[in-house]
Amino acid sequence: MSAKDAPPPLPEPLLVEVADSHTHLDLQSGTVEEALVKAAAVGVTTVVQVGCDVKGSQWAAETAAAHEHVHAAVALHPNEAPRIVLGDPDGWSRQGAREGGGDSALDDALAEIDRLAALPYVRGVGETGLDFFRTGPEGIAAQERSFRAHIEIAKRHGKALVIHDREAHADVLRVLDEEGAPERTVFHCYSGDAAMAEICAAKGYYMSFAGNVTFKNAQHLRDALAVAPLELVLVETDAPFLTPAPYRGRPNAPYLIPVTLRAMAEVRGVGENEMAEAIAVNTARAFDY
Repeated sequence: MSAKDAPPPLPEPLLVEVADSHTHLDLQSGTVEEALVKAAAVGVTTVVQVGCDVKGSQWAAETAAAHEHVHAAVALHPNEAPRIVLGDPDGWSRQGAREGGGDSALDDALAEIDRLAALPYVRGVGETGLDFFRTGPEGIAAQERSFRAHIEIAKRHGKALVIHDREAHADVLRVLDEEGAPERTVFHCYSGDAAMAEICAAKGYYMSFAGNVTFKNAQHLRDALAVAPLELVLVETDAPFLTPAPYRGRPNAPYLIPVTLRAMAEVRGVGENEMAEAIAVNTARAFDY
């Protein structure tokens, strides 16, 4: 294993226990148990496991049912919706190459997400939203239809809505306004600027910051974090992606939350314990556990 692929070392433990508000244990190496033990050793005692397609959402629900400190979020990722409707000839997703199933296939997939969202250990509906980075204009209608359906599912079941917003800020905010956002709405891997953070704050949306808040080229994220109300701030890994500096490019996992949290505390000019206490309370409130 090259140094580039080696897992980063364990950080100094946090003194206040916190949650990783967004992770993908199914995409990480090792077992769920190993990941949870490693995370708990540094004070990360709760994780929200997020589904991106039907199979992943079923796995998230099963994993949450089996582990007291794992909560699930279930959804069709914004890039998954067009693949279901139009097909995925390149086989980019984990399902491999697929024929398009049209709107009825999307309805079937959404019905399964709806079924899973009713389960007690499923605390969120997500990640859903819009992604104009990977999906071209031909897929936007399917994405938006799926997003609106997820908003309705989240509201009907009283679950948090977990949003994936990539290069689609204005449209995500528009759809939330048109549909009426659920009581608890989380912008996962917050990617907007300070002006958008003020809009989110006014609407009571949670903003979850990932390891990219530590990247040199991400001053806009630090500016957003600086103005976001502390009671609306969460922390996440989005592991195995977005590993914080100085480990960028190496595999991420929930145990690296302290690295990001300490960087966030520095941006806010508060102590890490104060930051961790706020985040612990916020995550429990956002996901109602």
